[in-house]
Amino acid sequence: MKITVIGGGPGGLYFSLLTKKRMPECEIEVFEQNRADDTFGFGVVFSDETMDEFLNADPESYDLLQGHLAYWTDIVVDREGERSTIGGNGFAGCSRQLLLTLLQDRCRAVGVKLHFETTIDPDTFEERFADSDLIVIGNGIGSPMRDRFAEEFGVTRQDRPNYFTWMGSTKPLDAFTFFFRETEHGHFCAHSYQYNEERSTWVIETTPETWEATGFAEMSEEDSARYLERVFADCLDNHGLITNRSIWRNFPVIACEKWSHGKMVLLGDAKATAHWSIGSGTKLAMECAIALSDQVVAHPGDVPAIQEAYEKERRTPVEITQHSAAVSLRWFEDMAMHWQKPRFQFAFSLMSRAKSVTWDNVGLRDAKFLEDVEHEFYEVYAAQTGRDLGPDRPTPMFSPLDLRGLTLPNRVAMAPMAQYSSEDGRLNDWHHTHYMARALGGTGLIFTEMTCTSPNARITPGCTGLWNDEQEADFTRLVSNIHRTPARIALQLGHAGRKGSTNVPDKGMDMPLEHGNWPIVSASPIPYIEGVSSVPGELSREQMDQVKADFVAATERGARAGFDMLELHCAHGYLLASFLSPLTNERSDEYGGDARARARYPLEVFRAMREVWPEDRPMSVRLSASDWAPGGLTLDDLAIIAGLFKDAGVDIIHCSSGETVRWQKPVFGRMWQTPFAEFVRNEVGIPTIAVGDISLPEQVNTIIAAGRADLCALARPHLNDPFWTRHAAGHYGVRKVAGQPLGWPEQLRSGEYQLYREAEKANEKARELALKARPERRHYQQSAG
Repeated sequence: MKITVIGGGPGGLYFSLLTKKRMPECEIEVFEQNRADDTFGFGVVFSDETMDEFLNADPESYDLLQGHLAYWTDIVVDREGERSTIGGNGFAGCSRQLLLTLLQDRCRAVGVKLHFETTIDPDTFEERFADSDLIVIGNGIGSPMRDRFAEEFGVTRQDRPNYFTWMGSTKPLDAFTFFFRETEHGHFCAHSYQYNEERSTWVIETTPETWEATGFAEMSEEDSARYLERVFADCLDNHGLITNRSIWRNFPVIACEKWSHGKMVLLGDAKATAHWSIGSGTKLAMECAIALSDQVVAHPGDVPAIQEAYEKERRTPVEITQHSAAVSLRWFEDMAMHWQKPRFQFAFSLMSRAKSVTWDNVGLRDAKFLEDVEHEFYEVYAAQTGRDLGPDRPTPMFSPLDLRGLTLPNRVAMAPMAQYSSEDGRLNDWHHTHYMARALGGTGLIFTEMTCTSPNARITPGCTGLWNDEQEADFTRLVSNIHRTPARIALQLGHAGRKGSTNVPDKGMDMPLEHGNWPIVSASPIPYIEGVSSVPGELSREQMDQVKADFVAATERGARAGFDMLELHCAHGYLLASFLSPLTNERSDEYGGDARARARYPLEVFRAMREVWPEDRPMSVRLSASDWAPGGLTLDDLAIIAGLFKDAGVDIIHCSSGETVRWQKPVFGRMWQTPFAEFVRNEVGIPTIAVGDISLPEQVNTIIAAGRADLCALARPHLNDPFWTRHAAGHYGVRKVAGQPLGWPEQLRSGEYQLYREAEKANEKARELALKARPERRHYQQSAG
């Protein structure tokens, strides 16, 4: 094969080296527009896991590199001199220039031809390299070759709002250190680490508001450096900042629907970028270089097979890394939101920002740091509630939560889950078994499925309702039985709107009924599925009054039935949600327009319900925080709407997202909707419920301890394991909370000993396996203090 590599960065060089040494007969040429010793930036950082991959891929380059690395085990979070240390991490830093030089030398040693100071014309490169079998495009974020075929590759680009600049210093560092400083103009963070004996890297970022207020747009590169030296004067200890094309920029998030076109294949930042706050750019490029080289060796000469196998192997890991990086960078964009958190909560929130580091994981890395986080949580909790959890140490997820006159025994809720098992809106044996099993399983709060306020408010004929005496009697019996356990129960009331009069899922999700349909309404006459769903009628003022009266009547029935909490469903594209989203509300009256106007009718309904709901019982509202579609709800809209509900008397906001329109494109992942709960909690100042792929006890503890939400609602985990919460108590050894025994029903008491004993053995085995699975620990130093 003849292979041309455009771009002489770490990815292109590493691919060339790995391929040539295994296929000596392969002709490989690398073309780089810069000089061999010309590089942007200062240091790069690798985790232990990544270093192990390099060792396996090419021991020779690893051996050349390892003697020039700066190693450390600690991460330090320094906020205005308040220093928190988290150990057990394992990173290595090196000079970017040194890395390139070593890879260049290795390429030459195996016979790769290197060409520097060579500019490749994007309009003619195909003709220039017509005799190449494979053209690897690895020339970075701004690749003109990729952009030349942007449509074919399906390129998308989003420039993030924060500004950053990459500088260096002679200041020695004994840990990867986040320096946070506040100025009169706003907040700054320096991501700093040692990369050789003489130099450290300082990537400094700030919010767009702070950047503009400081006047960086009018400053030269040197002026910016001198200003930042004053901001971080106490961190630099009389050392200066060094520049090297250290211009202020916004980070571009780039993704491609396809990584290949013709005989071209994308590598490194040319195909996908991931924010440097998780140290991922060079790592991703070199890991993808390994995979691409493996496929060239596995399929010599078969370019389509190489391209397909490469993308199949790497797309998922790359997208996972991009998702983690997106969550990570968002934390820094919200620096001001996190600023008032207590010391260890701030540090723990930072450490767990990308979701891969959790409560249990931190405990394995640094038990002392986790102990500090937990102790601070109990101190703050005691000051707020008067309960002393310190002696029992039940972990944050088992701390009781107060909402008005209601106290929940823990922070675990069973999310509302439609069972589609009702007839005429009534509960049956299935519903009673479904709810009671989870209540006996230790869940703190049970949500009913969306319960409809009238026959015409149902999604399907299988939905439950609360519009007559028989239904009220069913729910009264259910609530009475739930109250025999420590669990509490919340009634969720809703109206399906334009998504109503459809089949139960097993007969066609969202498909209209073949017969027996009822009239549907919405904020505007827009069908849910164009050409399939019925066109809803635009809700008139008279209908608004009737719908509101139905909600009030159902609320009164719910109060008589004894429900502990009431939730109004304003999410997922149902009737009230259709008013909130600009994608479904095109009204020209006072109920359409900006976020405040769109919220007017849902607020009317809520206020009417609040008036008849007992004063000492809390109310929540479920919101779709994002429509995941262009032109949909924004975070600014969310803050306004959540604030209006807070002012109207909502006690806690249930933060879900999506299901507004069929063309939504949500970004799924672990705890994927938790950032919305965190945003509302901190921006609006109201308790929140987090939902969305929360499946492990350590995730619940992480969310609560980091101040991201106050309650976690789990759906599928409760379907799979009704005793999920009791198993979590066994995992953490929680037997008492504030001196009171964890509420085991007497009928189940004989199983308690076995649960805790088996959990102890499982924990011991898991810890042993986790320690064995850790990557090789190298020559690390610990930070001072």
